[in-house]
Amino acid sequence: MARRYLLGFDVGSSSVKASLVDADSGECAASAFFPESEAPIKAVKAGWAEQDPQSWWDYAKMSLQKIMADTGATAEEIKAIGISYQMHGLVCVDKDLQVIRPSIIWCDSRAVPYGEKAFEALGSEKCLGHLLNSPGNFTAAKLAWVKENEPELFDRVYKFMLPGDYLAMRLSGTVNTTISGLSEGMFWDFREKRVADFLMQYFGFDNSLVPDIVPTFSVQSEVCAAAAAELGLKEGTPISYRAGDQPNNAVSLNVFNPGEIASTAGTSGVVYGVLGEINYDKKSRVNTFAHVNYTKDLDRLGVLLCINGTGILNAWVRRTVAPEGISYAEMNDFMASVPIGSEGVTVIPFGNGAERVLENREVGCSINGVNFNKHGKAHIMRAAQEGIVFSFCYGMEIMQQMGMDIRKIHAGKANMFLSPLFRDTLAGVSGATIELYETDGSVGAAKGAGMGCGIYKDHDEAFATLKKLAVIEPDESRRTAYLQAYANWKDQLAAIVRNN
Repeated sequence: MARRYLLGFDVGSSSVKASLVDADSGECAASAFFPESEAPIKAVKAGWAEQDPQSWWDYAKMSLQKIMADTGATAEEIKAIGISYQMHGLVCVDKDLQVIRPSIIWCDSRAVPYGEKAFEALGSEKCLGHLLNSPGNFTAAKLAWVKENEPELFDRVYKFMLPGDYLAMRLSGTVNTTISGLSEGMFWDFREKRVADFLMQYFGFDNSLVPDIVPTFSVQSEVCAAAAAELGLKEGTPISYRAGDQPNNAVSLNVFNPGEIASTAGTSGVVYGVLGEINYDKKSRVNTFAHVNYTKDLDRLGVLLCINGTGILNAWVRRTVAPEGISYAEMNDFMASVPIGSEGVTVIPFGNGAERVLENREVGCSINGVNFNKHGKAHIMRAAQEGIVFSFCYGMEIMQQMGMDIRKIHAGKANMFLSPLFRDTLAGVSGATIELYETDGSVGAAKGAGMGCGIYKDHDEAFATLKKLAVIEPDESRRTAYLQAYANWKDQLAAIVRNN
């Protein structure tokens, strides 16, 4: 039988990864990413973060060449292409589809005052009721910064795009976007179910700047002759899926329906849940976007909780507190000797900048309750991992207040989810079952492309071969101890926030 492959790209800020997935077996045939060291981020001023979109194209090309060589795949065997990308970035092109300036990426904070001013001028009821968020530091506010500070460049803007839109444009020569993408940039009005005209008018943007809107799962465009020649692909190959990295991570874990949760815990941590009705947090402590299967007739929202200090705290503890030379696995064994609650030691894990879940307060990381005659390294190490879990649960309570029923958490078996203590504590406090899978963003994008081009009839068929590696059930015999430790942590956090 002839081979059929699906190609997925994942455009991150540190690298671009490509994967070839066998459409029939669902197995990943090969993956590669470039650069092998972290991609550069240019910071001309403090708080700025820019990347050259051309570099994403170059990294995608190198990754593709590697997986094609590893598998011996031919261009004809690739049946569809899907794209995952770093959210909230801004790419501007002129009428010749040439990039006007470097991309202002997700972690650039220069546009914060523009979003805050818009929120104040338009009012919380208008913004939250229609955008489901404050305009904040999202793509629309970044474009407003360009308009005010680089007017000669803004006058040349033909279309604005998100990073995934740019890669699709380079592949196809066509500029378009999705409702999900527009929503993450604050360009979508959920009440009117159209582009947010009121925000466009406030910022002075003409609606012609908005790319054509295509469904997330559809043949959005096709590989053009120039891209086919440069990349070694077949002209006419469909580009049939596109989503931001967090919605796409949910896709890769087969999270599509209300109440389902996807989580990651790398340098920072994310909990992303699907909501089946229009809602928002009045304090904007979590963000609400259109999920991949949102349509004008079906409300499917992705509620995004981000915790900045996750794996970065665990790495700091290993480097600074743990016995020298200890591995992460040995560290987990070492701290397991301490009981739940770390005998009164708590760690507030917010030492990686202002936290949205705390209404953008920067409270720092603190270690509390240490008794010099009782506590040692293992107590601090365990309290740090517990503090990370408790911060997740603190945000999940906000999601529950919005109407989300959290019973199951899907995650890849990676990063903090490799720690039995982390997993058991999260299940114990939340009461949710945790299911761990073998997948990643580029594989999810490839399977999304299979749905978009019709190879798979639905997500159940696309992800039927998703490998479940482990299931962690809440330990009811220890639930009281977990909840008491969490309550103690929340008391400490409340006291710190009051005094901040």
